[in-house]
Amino acid sequence: MPEEIKSSTPPGGESKPAAGHAPAAPAKPAGATAVPWESAMVAKLKGQYGSGIRESSTYLGQNYIVVEPSIVAELLQILRDREQFDYCVDITAVHYPDREKQFDLVWILYSFPRNERIRVKTLIADGESVRSAVSVWATANWLEREVFDMFGIRFDGHPDLKRILLPDGWKGHPLRKDYGIIQQDQEWVKANLGIESGQ
Repeated sequence: MPEEIKSSTPPGGESKPAAGHAPAAPAKPAGATAVPWESAMVAKLKGQYGSGIRESSTYLGQNYIVVEPSIVAELLQILRDREQFDYCVDITAVHYPDREKQFDLVWILYSFPRNERIRVKTLIADGESVRSAVSVWATANWLEREVFDMFGIRFDGHPDLKRILLPDGWKGHPLRKDYGIIQQDQEWVKANLGIESGQ
């Protein structure tokens, strides 16, 4: 007679996975999400600019506001003069080629008196420009040049808007997501150095 089939349930009561089947993966934890950011400063700005302030949120402890391009230059001046954001830490951008307004342009500001950091973001289309912030913070000079070099975003009124990392004859802007960097590198090396690129 065949042996009696034993239960696959161990004494602890947990059933073993069937042969050949891996145990189910644990559920993926939910990612961080932005939450509304309210403060006296935000309330004052919303009172002054209304719908020009499109969003004020906190993400992973970082406060940011999203504003219309038409008010960003004036708003940056107010943040320095009235709200004491006296240091422009960085200016950068992010490219989303499938969007109508392809670029997020971001200013990261810090206030020494308040010991507070804020990000100001605006969305612009390819070919759209914004006013330079060099007259507000001198440090914006090279930061805007880098954004121009890497993304092709122009800053109206910049005193010397030209490439800062790449040679003057370089084609395109390497931090755009649709940029073919290998082809451009090979073309530049061959044209300017007379050799084939090692890429």
